[in-house]
Amino acid sequence: MSNRYADSNGEFHVTREDLVALLNEELAREYQAVISYVIYSKVLKGAKYMNIAAELERHAAEELSHALILAGQIDYLGGMPIATPKPVRTSTVADDMLRFDLEAETETIHHYRQRVRQCEELGEFALAEHIRDILVQEQDHQVALASALGIEVPNATRPRTPLDEHSRINAGISPEK
Repeated sequence: MSNRYADSNGEFHVTREDLVALLNEELAREYQAVISYVIYSKVLKGAKYMNIAAELERHAAEELSHALILAGQIDYLGGMPIATPKPVRTSTVADDMLRFDLEAETETIHHYRQRVRQCEELGEFALAEHIRDILVQEQDHQVALASALGIEVPNATRPRTPLDEHSRINAGISPEK
């Protein structure tokens, strides 16, 4: 994998190989989301959760669609889609389950915003559009979960920082040399 360099803002520029690794990390998040939404949609109990349980079932189908899109784009870039989800958090407390999903959606939105910029930097404009389409649905999921919890929608915007060593390792990107 070629070395990336930091520009004057301290941002790392990614290669196509890096983008494959990062998209595989997003694919693992989508698998995680499918699993959690399937489980949560079936174990939420009580009148308070009837509407959100049905919504979570729809979210599961949308997350599967996202996974299929990402796998296709990873293949397009010459990579191999991974087969392992990120760990799924569970609880017997309904609000905890919804919070877990809200945290995951917020993190996913943050990452997809980065991927859009990285795709455009590489001239992969069609891929950036696919991710934008996914991002719209992820933000809808975030709003639905926050509404179900009766809280404000969390801000998914964080300062743009270069990938730290932990993020590089998680994404399968070789350390800087």
